[in-house]
Amino acid sequence: MQKPKLVYTTFIRTTPKKLWAAITKPEFARQYWAGLANVSDWKKGSPWQHVTGGRKPEIYITGKVVECIPPKRLVLTWADLDDLADKSRVTFEIEATEDMTCLTVTHGNFKVGSKMAGKVSWGWPRVLSSMKSFLETGKGLNVFAGC
Repeated sequence: MQKPKLVYTTFIRTTPKKLWAAITKPEFARQYWAGLANVSDWKKGSPWQHVTGGRKPEIYITGKVVECIPPKRLVLTWADLDDLADKSRVTFEIEATEDMTCLTVTHGNFKVGSKMAGKVSWGWPRVLSSMKSFLETGKGLNVFAGC
């Protein structure tokens, strides 16, 4: 059985710097990612967490920063706390193209039979659409609509 590799490319009317901030700054990520945020110091080898807000944040996803080249490339390991052995890898590649920015998100390195692969194949299209809407209009989408 072949390991899945999910690749999503979208063009957003924004700058690479603003797109980078949307991914790495908690106050921006919460606007389009159903109130969840990405938290780290974004240094190679540092931990990162995908968390809820509030006084006692709940961690949904965790991992390490593999590579960080602002505002061009971010590579993270990715695992659900319920199954840390089901680890995968996400790469965000950001490139300016005329008056827009191209974002390519590659999620791969799943273990064979990964449950996470199914979760993110449902989630990434929604989150990336919401991010695009947020950056272009100031308002994210309801990523859980129709569930």
